[in-house]
Amino acid sequence: MADVENENEVSSPDPYYEPVVKLEPKTLDSLEHDEDELIKLRAKSYRYVIDDEDGPQWKERGVGHVKLLKHKTKGTVRILMRRDKTLKICINHHLLPSMNLQPHCSSDKAFVWNTPADFADEEAKQETLAIKFGNADNAKQFKEIFERSLRDVGRIIGPKCRKSDQDENKTLSDELAKLKVANEKADEESKKAVNGHEDEDSRNEKESKVLEGKESEES
Repeated sequence: MADVENENEVSSPDPYYEPVVKLEPKTLDSLEHDEDELIKLRAKSYRYVIDDEDGPQWKERGVGHVKLLKHKTKGTVRILMRRDKTLKICINHHLLPSMNLQPHCSSDKAFVWNTPADFADEEAKQETLAIKFGNADNAKQFKEIFERSLRDVGRIIGPKCRKSDQDENKTLSDELAKLKVANEKADEESKKAVNGHEDEDSRNEKESKVLEGKESEES
């Protein structure tokens, strides 16, 4: 009987080994603590690419939760999406007033838009992106909050953009004014130089005429 028990212990399919190194659980920073979550929905994202072999096509970026996050102090809004399980970022960029969310292929569950700088790959890339939801209600919620956020961002960024344009125009006007003054000075100096040459030429001409007169009298 003892031999049977020993045999069962040896042939146990689930042996336990004490770990050599014990790792403490670690909480990763999502870098979202300065932002309020406006909406969070499950979706599938795509990126429009032009492949050398297959030509233009939509490539899937990932399936997961897409969020619209509003900064607590700045008021800016960004769209963030992470893939399931790996949590790898597949969409990450700020909303800009110039963006336009359009239905994709006349679908009531999918949208497409352009961004000048998406940071999903940790560097700014101009992208054409698409997103598809599981039902029309989720898509409608996303569209409403996306477009409302665009209006809110426009009220924040708009005045700054106009001020920037005014400053740029003022700088350009100042530069043009300086250029005009410089050109006028150059023209004056050129006129003086030309007048000086003309005066010298006239003096030389008079002197030559006097010499010719003297030579004719002597002859």
